[in-house]
Amino acid sequence: MSFFKKIFSSEKKETLDKGLEKSNASFFNKLSKAVAGKSKVDDDVLDNLEEVLVTSDVGVNTTLKVIERIEERVAKDKYLGTDELNKILREEIAGLLSETNSGEETDYTIPVDKKPYVLMVVGVNGVGKTTTIGKLAYQFKKKGLKVVLGAADTFRAAAIDQLQVWADRVDVPMVRQDMGSDPASVAFDALQSGVKQDADVIIIDTAGRLHNKVNLMNELTKVKRVMQKVVGDAPHDVLLVLDGSTGQNAFEQAKQFTAATEVTSLAVTKLDGTAKGGVVIGISDQFQIPVKYIGVGEGIEDLQVFNKYEFVDSFFK
Repeated sequence: MSFFKKIFSSEKKETLDKGLEKSNASFFNKLSKAVAGKSKVDDDVLDNLEEVLVTSDVGVNTTLKVIERIEERVAKDKYLGTDELNKILREEIAGLLSETNSGEETDYTIPVDKKPYVLMVVGVNGVGKTTTIGKLAYQFKKKGLKVVLGAADTFRAAAIDQLQVWADRVDVPMVRQDMGSDPASVAFDALQSGVKQDADVIIIDTAGRLHNKVNLMNELTKVKRVMQKVVGDAPHDVLLVLDGSTGQNAFEQAKQFTAATEVTSLAVTKLDGTAKGGVVIGISDQFQIPVKYIGVGEGIEDLQVFNKYEFVDSFFK
C-alpha cells in the first residue's frame, strides 16, 4: 500500500521507533518462531500467528478479525509466502485502525469553532493521567493557545498537588479547591475562569476511581451537567487515559469507563516501557474509539499525536 511510502517527520518517528522497540522486538521474536521452517502461509502458520497476536495483547476478537482478513488473501492469492506476511500484517492492521482512526493526524489541533475547547480527562490513578494533562497543556501552549487547568480530582490531595506541579512547570493557570471539595464545583469555577481569561483550551482532571461504577457515572454526569451551565456543549472531548503496559487490564478499564461515561477519545501511555504495544490496536478496534495520543517516553515532548500509519510502520519495523 502506498501509505507506507510516506516520509514521516524524522524526529517524531525516531522517538516512536525507540518507544516501540520492546513491543517490536517481542513481536518479531514470536513471529520468527511462528514461521520457522515454513515458506508458505498455511493453516499451521495462521494458527501460530493467532497465538502471536493474542500474546502481544492485540486481544482475541481483534486477532480473529486480522486472521480472517489474511485467510481471505491466502484464498485469493493461492500461494502466499511467509516472507510477505509482515507486509500483509501491516496493511491489514492499518486497514483495521483506519475504521476507527479516520485521519492522518500529526499535530495538536482543536476545532476552530469551539472556544473555549473543553477537554475532560478520565482514567484510574497511576495510568499517567496527570502527566498526560501536563504534556497536553505544554503542547497546546507551544502552539500559542491559552490553556487553563481544572483540578477536579478532589479525592486525593496528591492529585491536586501533582497537577499544580505541571501547571507551574508549563506556566499555565490552574483552578483548584481544597481536597474533598465537590468536583463539579471545581469544574464550574475552571470554566468560568477560562471564559473570563478568553482561554482557548480548558482541561479538566477528574477522579480516578473505579471501585463503584454507579458512583463514577453519577459523578461524571454531574460534572458534565454543571460545566454545561457555563459552556453549553461542554465537554467537547472526554479523553480516557490508559496505561499500555498493563495489557489486558487496560481493556478492562476501557470497558468500565465506556460503560460509566461517553468516552470520545483515548490516550495510551507508557508504551516505551512495555512489550505490549499491541494493546493500542486491540483497544482501538474493540471499542471503536479513536486513539488520539500515545505516550512513548518520559520527556515532555514524548506524548505524541497518534498517527496510525506511523504507529504500524514502527510496530512492524
